[in-house]
Parts: sequence; C-alpha cells; structure tokens
Amino acid sequence: MKGLKLYLALSAVIMIVYVVAQYYKPKPTDWTATYLKEDKIPFGLYILYQEIGSLFPEAVVRTARAPVYNTLKDVDYQNSNYLLIAGSLQLDKLDYRELDKYLRKGNDVFIATFDLGKVLQNRLKLKTDLVYGITEAKSTAINFVNPLLKNPKPYRFDKGLGDQYFSAFDSTRVTILGKNAKGQANFIKYAYGKGNLYILPNPQLLTNYNLIKADGADYAAKALSYLNPKPILIWDEQYSRGNTDDASLLRVIFKHDKLRWAYYIALISLLVFVFFEVKRRQRIIPIITPLKNTSVDFVKVVGSVYFEQRNNTDISHKKINYFLEFIRSNYKLKTQELDQEFVNALSQKTGIQIEVIQSLIQLINNVMGAKKVSDQQLIALNKNIEQFHKQVL
Repeated sequence: MKGLKLYLALSAVIMIVYVVAQYYKPKPTDWTATYLKEDKIPFGLYILYQEIGSLFPEAVVRTARAPVYNTLKDVDYQNSNYLLIAGSLQLDKLDYRELDKYLRKGNDVFIATFDLGKVLQNRLKLKTDLVYGITEAKSTAINFVNPLLKNPKPYRFDKGLGDQYFSAFDSTRVTILGKNAKGQANFIKYAYGKGNLYILPNPQLLTNYNLIKADGADYAAKALSYLNPKPILIWDEQYSRGNTDDASLLRVIFKHDKLRWAYYIALISLLVFVFFEVKRRQRIIPIITPLKNTSVDFVKVVGSVYFEQRNNTDISHKKINYFLEFIRSNYKLKTQELDQEFVNALSQKTGIQIEVIQSLIQLINNVMGAKKVSDQQLIALNKNIEQFHKQVL
C-alpha cells in the first residue's frame, strides 16, 4: 500500500512538472502569412492597422469582407481609398467592372499581392516575376523613383521581401514609382480617369515583420503616402479572411494549435467513450422459443386415457350431459323428462324432423338406463349427436 502511494505521488509530481514546462516553454514563431489586422505574427498586419490612423488621421476605416462587387455595388463612393492586401487576388469580371467605376469616380486603390489573378493580369497586361540568384539573407535592393521619396541608401530587406518585380506591363498606361537595383519596376501606378490604381508585388512589405524595422516602416509609409488623404478608407479582408465571421467558434479553435489539438483530443475521447459504453451495455438477445400449442397433445392424452380404461358409460353420460346443456342454453327447454312432449317441442324449435329427434332421444334414454354401454352404442350416440349439431348449425 505504501509503495502504491509513493508511485501515485511521484507520477503526480512528474505530470505537474511536465505541464508547467509545456506552459512556459518558448512558443515557436508562426510564419503563416495571414495578412489579418489582428494578427501579431510576423506576416500579420497588426502594426499597420494600429498605425493607419497616423498615416490617414482624418479617415474613417471601414472593414469589407465581401467581394469587391458586393462592396462597391450601389454605393456611390466619391472620395475614398481602397486598400487590398492579400497573398492572392482572384477578382472576376464583375469585380473588375465595379473597381473600374470606383476608380474613375476619383477614388484610389492600393493593391499589395503576389498574385493578381487572371482577370487583373489580362486587363492590365501585367506579369510578375522573381529575382533569382539572391540569397534569403541578402535580397535585392529597392528604392523609389521620386527624388522626394527616394532614400539615400537603397532599401534592402531579408526574407526576399524585395525580390518581386513586374516583368511585363503596358508602358503607355503605367507610371513606375519604384525600382530594384537592376532597374526593374517593383511599384507602379495605373491612371483611371480621376482615380489611380497602385500595385505592389509583395504584400509582406507591409506586414509586422517588415514594419518593426526602421527601414521597413519608412518604406511602407512612403508607399502608402501615394494615397491622398480622404475621409474614407476601405480595408478589404475578403481575400485574406473571407466573409467568415470573426466570432465563429470553430474558426477561433482551428486558428490556434493548442485549441485545435484540445478539440481533437476531446472529440476522440468522446468517440472512444461512446464506443466502449455501447459495447459494455449491449447484451446478446437470447432466442426465446415460442410457447407450444399443447391443446392437441392434451386431447390425445385424454383420449388415450379413456381408450385404455374403456369406460364407455362415463363417456356416453358426459356427452349426453353436454348435449342436454346445449338444449337448455339455446332452446330454453326443460330436460328432466325426455318424453314425447319434449321431442315435439325440440322439433318445433330446431326444424328437424320428429323421427330424427325421436331416434336420438330414444338412444339417449337407452344409454342412460343401461348399466354398461357397448362400443357400438357409444359410436351410434356420437354420430346422432353430431348429426343433430350439423342440422341446427
């Protein structure tokens, strides 16, 4: 007993130490590129969203989680900015049509993405590419073209944040705002009537990882400064989050590893519990033999007893008593005296000929007066009684 207590205590101490160690161990860096305004991970947009008020102090930020078509359709925006930051954009023709109308009304759009999607690429005649031969620790240098924004020392970021550029575009429509060290455009502008479309080929230039550094924050601020101060800023999350509600319980659970694994463990435990509980409670249903109809067997036994005893007198008296009881119950006749008056009355009520009834009553009287009944008498009595029943039924 003492050994068991010691074992349990030691196990409890080890479990507590393990739980504490797991709780306080350093969390691994999550390099998932979410581009969400509440995420503080390297490739989230928490810092940019917190500082957007200092970049556009007079603007009201509106979050959009519907496609561009739904966001802009039937809304007459005249003086606003539209910010799209995502890993990939898949605008369709309807989205582009509404975006075109929005731009031509004098609004500006800023897009930062790796993949513009087929519709935008075809309409803008734009292609992106990547500078090869540059190590991750040493990306290609980039800078602005405008002398007022151009940094004396070109910007150089790690993680390949400056390696994307535009390999093809319509030079008659495009204004180059930024280039890399090889002279390739990496920040451009399209004019749409009174509005402008700005495109940056790497959204990670605006994420937390880049903005915590002085050069990164400076580059992002200058890039976004091309958007003129306007009273409305639309922050689009359709292509980074989708239109899923933030309050979705499962979305919150699956977003965090610990909650996700806790959910899986709870689900598996529930399934195991149900499996063993059902198995423990289930019993084999026994096969119950249905009750056997023993009436025929009973008749055979009784018949064999009477046949062995050869007591014809007793059998004949019982049959006569049952017959007379039948007469009393159905025809309301007295059976004390089985005389001619009784025969006439029974014939009238049953409709059977007097000769037949008279023969039956005479046979009954003979059997009742005999000391011993033979087999022939018993058989004759039984046949006459059965014949009577067949005629009245």
